[in-house]
Amino acid sequence: MNSAALLIPKEDLKKVRSIPKIMKRVREEMEARLNLKHKIGQGISPQQFIDGMKNRNMENSKIMNTKEKFISIYDNFTWAQEDQKLFFTSLDSRSDLHCLILCTDWCPDVIWNVPLLFRVMEQSRISTEVLLMEEHLETMDLFLTDGGRNQPITVFLNASGDVLGRWGARPAYIQAVMDQFKKNNPNKQAADYKEKLNQTYAKIGELYQVSNEYQEVILHELRDLFTTFPL
Repeated sequence: MNSAALLIPKEDLKKVRSIPKIMKRVREEMEARLNLKHKIGQGISPQQFIDGMKNRNMENSKIMNTKEKFISIYDNFTWAQEDQKLFFTSLDSRSDLHCLILCTDWCPDVIWNVPLLFRVMEQSRISTEVLLMEEHLETMDLFLTDGGRNQPITVFLNASGDVLGRWGARPAYIQAVMDQFKKNNPNKQAADYKEKLNQTYAKIGELYQVSNEYQEVILHELRDLFTTFPL
């Protein structure tokens, strides 16, 4: 038994264990009250983001040329399910929606996921701009993942600038790999922490590489998110 558990009364221990759920609910409620109208027009276009990307090698993630990979994913994306395409096409009537994507060009998850996000927003005809993370840290810090600046973070606004929802940084089944690593390795000062972290990044890279399943999952997650938006 955990020695810490012996020092905490059972009723208090239940309260402690409920803290993560409470914090998640608080975060969601805070996001629901956020207004980012002042950020609309402060970003760059998807094409400007692509044009400004640097070529990088990411060995852990097995991406040897990041800009080429990004463009390849973008160019080769196809709709595997017609009903998904029809759903996102139907959103072209939602002229009130606006999309902000917080990211940089040096994150592997950006290379895999943002090309798909660009395609979905194009299909939906949702106005989209990229906020380069380093230039908008105060906004990025409103959407932390477990206290970290994970990217990409995609934020959807209505015409008044109210935050309707967010997606990112990874599809849930891939994020679960990182969540498990953090749970198993709470001590960042451990001698083997960095080695295990790199192994986790490699495993995540393999999940992206093995098939386009991650794209289908993202489409489902985005569709579920959009269905929560008020008409």
